[in-house]
Amino acid sequence: MHDREDLVKNLQILISGAKLLEIPIIWMEQLPDKLGPTIPEIQELLPDIEPIVKDVFSCARNEEFNGRLQELHGHDIILAGIESHVCVYQTAMDLLGQDFTVHVAADAVSSRTDSNKQLGLERMLLEGVVQTSVEMVLFELQGVATGDRFRELAKLVK
Repeated sequence: MHDREDLVKNLQILISGAKLLEIPIIWMEQLPDKLGPTIPEIQELLPDIEPIVKDVFSCARNEEFNGRLQELHGHDIILAGIESHVCVYQTAMDLLGQDFTVHVAADAVSSRTDSNKQLGLERMLLEGVVQTSVEMVLFELQGVATGDRFRELAKLVK
């Protein structure tokens, strides 16, 4: 994966921040028996969540994923993961088609090559996906620069 170290670090911050902000997380895996499971550095942050296994590129074409989305009654979705030009892109397009506001944490997605990552991000932007960063979205959701939660978020991003 392109810039694997930064990707893992940013995913760890995003997951930890989402948990701190009590934002629901849906964990998807693409054919882990063939492609391998989620890396341990991410698995260890999600001990109470079972991954949903998919065999389609778009998460939004998976019944279990769609069921979980309906349970959450949300309007906005933050996407992160791999690969930005295939699974993340196709998920974003399908979710836009379902009238969700889709955000992609550009520093928490990747592809095997930087050119594919950038192409995926560019196409999503052209189609109406909101591009953000891990730090940007977490502080946007936090909203205020006071309190224990803010201090915990600030520690995460340092």
